[in-house]
Amino acid sequence: MKYLLLLSVFFLITLNLSVEACTSIIISGKSTPDGRPIMWKNRDTDTYQNAIKFFDDGKYSSLGLIDSDDPSGESVWIGYNSAGFAIMNTASYNLIMNDSIDLKDREGIVMREALMQCATVAEFESFLNNYQKPLGVEANFGVIDAVGGAAYFEVSNFSYKKLDVNDPALAPMGYMIHTNFSFTGDPNSGSGQIRYKTAEDLFYQAAQQNNLTVRFILQDVSRSLYHSLTKTDLKKISSENFDGQRFVNFTDFIPRYFSSAAVVIQGVKAGENVEFTTMWAVLGFPLTSVVTPLWLCMGEKQLALVTLDKNGTAPLCDKAIQLKKQLFPIKKSYGENYININALYNAAGNGIMQKLQPLDDMIFERTTNNLDTWRNNKNFKQEIQEFYRFLDQEIKQQYMDLFGI
Repeated sequence: MKYLLLLSVFFLITLNLSVEACTSIIISGKSTPDGRPIMWKNRDTDTYQNAIKFFDDGKYSSLGLIDSDDPSGESVWIGYNSAGFAIMNTASYNLIMNDSIDLKDREGIVMREALMQCATVAEFESFLNNYQKPLGVEANFGVIDAVGGAAYFEVSNFSYKKLDVNDPALAPMGYMIHTNFSFTGDPNSGSGQIRYKTAEDLFYQAAQQNNLTVRFILQDVSRSLYHSLTKTDLKKISSENFDGQRFVNFTDFIPRYFSSAAVVIQGVKAGENVEFTTMWAVLGFPLTSVVTPLWLCMGEKQLALVTLDKNGTAPLCDKAIQLKKQLFPIKKSYGENYININALYNAAGNGIMQKLQPLDDMIFERTTNNLDTWRNNKNFKQEIQEFYRFLDQEIKQQYMDLFGI
């Protein structure tokens, strides 16, 4: 009966009832190897061009993910501020069942305002209490702060429920996953249940190995080709000796055709300098992009590859989208449901992700080593700027050498 229910959900999602979907997790610092909290969002949307933007017009300055066609940044889809407070969301589809309110889709606006005003999880709760109703949202908001706070708020137009990730009764493993349903909503509605189960399987294994890390999340979860319902792993299929194009169904994996970014915000330990809060962003389609580490303390001087250029796009996002076209060459109806897996991974070892893996590995290793050094270095901001210049040149050169773009 359990799998019949999941199968019915699978077919509903195949009909593409929800493009605005996401997969996310909050991990308490009590459960990460280094004691720093983590939040992750795999963003699914039909707005494929995303960018990173710095803001300094609130009580706190902030760094956030925006749509490229929203250059002023009226909406933020995940971000953090100078107090060390971070916020993200996933759309929920089971909180508002009989609501006639027309005001909706204000999640990005609410998050932008929260980043301007809130320093802690407690202040965000007060922010929700005092916000003019109706809010115009149906969402799971995830928040962490610099004093150990970590929680999801399942929010509708007039009310919310707080789920504390530090509460062992609610999160016995020290983390909580959300996709596109709310635990306090209608249990017979919502979407994303299959992606939830996939993420649950992957994170449970990682927790047993003390591997709840940023690198695991971005390399092994946001790019996972495992499907929890069908027990299919497309990476195993791609390793078979098969020449030419090979199309396979690509429905309701964690990375989806509509995935536009994967972002992790790694907080700080209590008492640690909040300037070391790190945003790890994979802009564009996660399977054709690489990670870029970012720090709010650099203000407007962010990595050029992930900020808007004169063409109104982030260059790295644009490159990732160009490569994505090789994976989905079918342009007729429902072509987005079929991926040419051999263009991504193959037995010859020259798939897109196989070519990008060494670059992604290098960035993770360099960044981790740099952070270990910078935490004891008063001149770390100057070194961050030098690291940005290195990343900008290296990533551009590698994409040109590997793909000619």
